This record gives sequence, C-alpha cells and structure tokens, in this order.
Amino acid sequence: MEAADKSDRSDVADAPAAPSRTRKIAGHVLTVSAFVLIFAALILPNVVSRLERPGTYLRLPVEGFVAIGLLLLVPGGRAKRIVAGVLGAGLGVLTVMKITDMGFYKTLARPFDPVLDWVLLDDAESFLKDSIGQAGAIAAAVALVLLIVAILALMTLAAMRVAKVGVRHRRTTALTAVSGTAVWVVLLLLGVQGLNNFPIAARSGYTYAWDRAHMVKKGLADERSFAREVQVDAYANTPADQLLTSLKGKDVMVTFVESYGRSAVQDPTLNTGVVPVLDKGTAELAAAGYSAKSGWLTSPTFGGGSWLAHSTLLSGLWINNQQRYRNLTSSDRLTLTSLFRKANWDTMSVMPGATRAWPEGNFYGYNRVFDSRNTGYAGPNFSWQPQPDQYTLSWFEKNVHSPAHQPYFVEMPLVSSHTPWAPLPSFIDWDQVGDGSIYERLQRDGKSPKSVWADPAKVRHEYARSIQYTLTTVFSWLEKYGDDNTVMVLLGDHQPSPLVVGDGASHDVPITILAKDKTVLDKIADWNWTDGTRPAPAAPVWPMNEFRDKFLAAYGPDAGLSHAIAPPR
Repeated sequence: MEAADKSDRSDVADAPAAPSRTRKIAGHVLTVSAFVLIFAALILPNVVSRLERPGTYLRLPVEGFVAIGLLLLVPGGRAKRIVAGVLGAGLGVLTVMKITDMGFYKTLARPFDPVLDWVLLDDAESFLKDSIGQAGAIAAAVALVLLIVAILALMTLAAMRVAKVGVRHRRTTALTAVSGTAVWVVLLLLGVQGLNNFPIAARSGYTYAWDRAHMVKKGLADERSFAREVQVDAYANTPADQLLTSLKGKDVMVTFVESYGRSAVQDPTLNTGVVPVLDKGTAELAAAGYSAKSGWLTSPTFGGGSWLAHSTLLSGLWINNQQRYRNLTSSDRLTLTSLFRKANWDTMSVMPGATRAWPEGNFYGYNRVFDSRNTGYAGPNFSWQPQPDQYTLSWFEKNVHSPAHQPYFVEMPLVSSHTPWAPLPSFIDWDQVGDGSIYERLQRDGKSPKSVWADPAKVRHEYARSIQYTLTTVFSWLEKYGDDNTVMVLLGDHQPSPLVVGDGASHDVPITILAKDKTVLDKIADWNWTDGTRPAPAAPVWPMNEFRDKFLAAYGPDAGLSHAIAPPR
C-alpha cells in the first residue's frame, strides 16, 4: 500500500514536467520563427529575379540590430510592446509593398507607386475576370486581402516576441545589438561582398523605406514642374491657316496597336511570325500604291497604361504617371487632335476598348467619340477585348470612311493584342464580318486564357499571334479600302509585360507612316526612317513626346507644294 502511495505521489510530481518541456520547446520555436521572419522581411528584395540568387540570403541587415537596441532604451514594458508592435507593423507594410513591387516589375517593369497606382486596381480586376472568371477573381481578391492581413499580423507579433525575449535577456541583447552594428559598419566600410557580388552589409530595409517616403515628395515636386511644362507650347498661337498645310484634304488616322513593342519585331522568340507579316504587308501595300517609312519611339509606359502613351503622343508632353495624366487633361494644352480640329478637320476617336463614358475626349478635342457601346457590335467579347479589330475597321469603313465626308482626323486604339491574348479572333473575309455575330463561333473555338497562361511559352506564342492578327487586319484594310487621301500613322503604345519580353527590354515601340500620296512621305525624308513597315534596328529613336512637334513641323506651311490638294469629300 505504501509502495502504491509512493507511486501515486511520484506520478503527481512528474506530471507537470512534460507540459513544461513542451511549452519551452514551443517557445523556442516561436522565438526562432520570429527572428527568421523579421530577417526574411528585412532582406526581402522587391524584384523576383533576386530571389533566385543565393547572395540575397547571405546578408546582414543593420535595421534589426538598431531596432532591438533602441527598444532596450524605451522605458516600461507596456511602452516597449507598443513600440515593437508599431515597428513590426511598419515592417509588414514594407513587406507588402515589396511583394507588390515584384508584381509591378513583372507586368509594368517598374515599382508600385503608393500614391498614383491605385487606379490600376480596376484594370487588375478586369484582367483577373477575363483570365480566370468572376469566381476566380473574387477568390483571388479574398486571398490577397487575407495575405496582407496575415503579413501585417505575423510581422507585428514577431516583433513583439523578439522584444519580449530581448528584455528577458537584456545584457545579451545589448551586446548583440552593439557588436552586430559594429560588425556591419566594418563590413560596409570594407565593401565586403558575398555571393553574386551582393554586399554582406545590407541596408535595403531603411533605404527602401526612405525611397517610398520620398516618392510622395518627388510626386509633389513633379506636379509643380509639370505645371510649368504644360504652358510651353510652340504651336499655342499658330494661326489655323498655318497648321498642317501639307495634309489638307487628307484623312489622317493615328492607329495604335496594343502592346506592339520593339520586341515583337526584333526578339527571335517572338518575331518569327511578325516579321513575315510586316514584310508581306510592305510588298502588298507597295503594289497597291502605298509608300511607308518606319522608326522607333520610346514609350513612357511598359506592359500597360496605354492611355499614358496616347496622351504623350498627342500632347507632346511626357505623361508617365497618373498624376501627370490628370493634370494634363484638366489643362488647356493643345493636342494633335485639337490642332487638327483648329485646322478644320473632323476629329473623332474610335475606341473599341472603351465600355463607358470618356469625359477626357473633350480635352483632346474630338468632335465625336465612338466606342464599344455605339458601334453596333453583336458578337461576344474576346476576354478583355469588347470587339475584334477587324470588326472595328469594318464598322469604320461602312460608317465613317466610305460615306461622303470632310477630311477627318481619327485616333483608333486597336485592342485585339491586349492581354490575356486568348481567345484570339481569326482574320476573315471582310464581307463576312457583318454585325459581328460570326464571332460567336470563332470565340468558342479559341483558346481559353487558363490554358494559355498555364505555360509562359504559350503566353509568348499567343502574344505574337495577336500582333500578327492586328497587323494583318490593318494592312488588309489599307489595301482594300484606303485611297489617295488616306494617311495612317501606325504605332505601338508600349511593350507587353516582362512576362513576355523578359526583364531589361527597352521601352521602344515601332511607328510607321503610310500614304499613297508619295509627297506625304517626302515631307519626312530628313527623319531618316526606314523604308517599309519594319523599322531597321538602327533607325532613329525618339521619345514619344517629341512626335507631335516634329509631325507639325514636317507638315506645316509649304509654299512649294507641287501637288494638288484634294477638296473635301
């Protein structure tokens, strides 16, 4: 009986030991996890390609040593927890911004602007709906919100955990903070580098935070600078009878091809189908009486933001962010459109990608705006594209070009080469286009975005096919319906995303001017552009904002005009 009592007492005495060890192990795991999480956040780059380099992880972030040292100086346990929580939440915000930067670099080849880029969320939502459906887009949005909340919460808790451990081992923590900072300073001064030539003394955390903070300041300074730029206009007071005199009687079309960049012409992984279309188009258009000259423009945007390119070309100002765009469209700057209208052209925009009212049309100077709501299309959407480019040009021929009209100036941003590049329409006989109902079958037979975006090689292939489709359509329209008064400026708005062209691709886009009246091309002979629709690699490259004034100068007053000016029709 006594032995049994001893056994019972022994069991009671030993019972708490196991839970205590479990709690201790769990505590160590939490502490290590907190340190690892904070370390990972501090060295996390904002570019995906750096994640693949081992040198990224073999770095010593000074921010951790400094932060834990400062926490030891904060009086009171409650105050320490509050400061640690704030620092952790701040690190969480920076982590979210770095991850966002990764996405922006992959799609737009630039970092996220925390002030100006919120407008792009609408485009992102539309892209997700087109790519993975409404349910998938909602699921992705919910997952994104949960991820952000998780990062902020975990980073805050991790910082508080580290602070708690630091206070418990105050002497060791102080020694670590001082010695770690000293080692970091020595490594920085000596310029010691590890793998991939990355400096071991990392300071990316506070420099990134500094850059983010100063982005707002730079934006405000840029706003003041732009207010001065918009007032400088060499053509602001030019009389109407001295504008565009060499194009009197001509129908002038500025036709943007979505995502048509230099890579589509020169990248061997993309141009195998595009170059034959360009060369065939040059030959067939020449046989139809056209001349063509081509060069390069550097776009202010990359991977998206087409409206920034459109406004840059038409205004003659560098519009590379939403703030500049808003300020431009609220100014009285003369655009190429408004200058054509001043010179008595009928100005219009044909925007198949627009699905709602576009008040900026008044700023640009359009007499009329046509979009997907008033062009009579009875067919299906092709993902983001409300209607195929061939339908747009077919409608334009029947309703604007073919009937008797005064000379017009039209801006036409074509959209069939917009992401997600699936499904794509097929080029068909012009007589089959009709009201677009035929595209029901063509859309059903096309590839789904899900099947294409599962494989990066397929994405590149379908992108190239989309450019071939739009170029084929434009060249065919010119050959079939263009006349002696047709002048087309054909150009890309920007490169496709880095997912297609890779990191480091230029911002250049091709531009071509086509006309049957050879004297139109003679006016730009001194531009040294390449003959034909395919610009040579060494053809001149201009910033896109320079085009407006160069175009106005080339086609301005000409007392020696040797050809008859066609009367309005």
